[in-house]
Amino acid sequence: MIVQDLMKTLLSVLTVIVVIIVSRKFIRVLDDAIAGQVSNETLLSILGLKTIVASIEFLPVALFMAVLMVMGRMYRDQEMAAVASAGGGAGTIYRAVFLLVFPLSVLSVGLSLYVSPWAESQVDKLMQQGQDSADLRGVAAGKFSEYSQGDLVFYVEKISDDKKMHNVFVQNRHNTNVAIINAESARLKDLPDGKYIIFENGEQVQGQPGTLNYVIEQFVEYAVRIEEKVSVAAVNRQALPADLLWGSDLMLYVAELQRRFSIPLGAMLLSFVAVPLAQISPRSGVYGNMFAGFLIYFSYGNLVRVSQSWVMSETIPAWLGGLGVNVLLLLIGSFLLARLYGWQWLLMKVRGKVS
Repeated sequence: MIVQDLMKTLLSVLTVIVVIIVSRKFIRVLDDAIAGQVSNETLLSILGLKTIVASIEFLPVALFMAVLMVMGRMYRDQEMAAVASAGGGAGTIYRAVFLLVFPLSVLSVGLSLYVSPWAESQVDKLMQQGQDSADLRGVAAGKFSEYSQGDLVFYVEKISDDKKMHNVFVQNRHNTNVAIINAESARLKDLPDGKYIIFENGEQVQGQPGTLNYVIEQFVEYAVRIEEKVSVAAVNRQALPADLLWGSDLMLYVAELQRRFSIPLGAMLLSFVAVPLAQISPRSGVYGNMFAGFLIYFSYGNLVRVSQSWVMSETIPAWLGGLGVNVLLLLIGSFLLARLYGWQWLLMKVRGKVS
């Protein structure tokens, strides 16, 4: 029963979080598509890949909120009192919760180490391909479009269904020379040596602004080769394959490996904290301790990021960056358990485990 409630709540919370996060990220991708930096054909692929990444990244917080909400409802409805009267204690509750949490945490190891980097690398490839072939993509009728940092300016009055452009104005700047082309129509054409734009029935004025030396040419057909851009992509460490990270002494790789392991560790530790944190007064509602939960997760997430930056800058040793925040979260969970059941009970359990 608890596992079913947790699964339903987890899916609902994760869906809401992923939709919000992916929507915000996708707006930036749409801006790039409007500017011609991303092909329209790849938008759905990028959306799907970003959804995968966000689902993996925010699994711990979704699981944390799900446990808080389900346990809080059980406290409100006096179901916890019924479990206690039947002889069930903290061990019974944790066994029920971790029937779902533990398999998901094990699954998230593979997801964070291999699936998420693969999705990130695919997004980078699609974005890079779009930027490398961005010239003349995004040209729209009735507006000026700039490319190549303003060296190429297009204006098209009309674009027909067969992608042919009509009444075309082009300003092409090369060093100090400027060429102005006016043509009745233009079309893109792929040739063996590259992509060309073919102008038909027009005039070209070429020269240097401020001088009287101009060349005026009229043409029936005039072809201009579109230079392909060669850009160097910045290294996205979240897209690095796990095989490259294992055994590396480079602090950047060590910190990235710790970030990936923080997802399954965070899922288990946050769920451990959520069980005692969910204890509320029956009159305070299901969301009585939700504010404390947000505060704990916000602090935990920021400390994880800060510790990773400290590991990269070698401010702290790598082992402290990997264990420090997680040990702190474990201590917080132990304190909440002691507050709920008493320090004597907690010491007895610890001594029983040790012996």
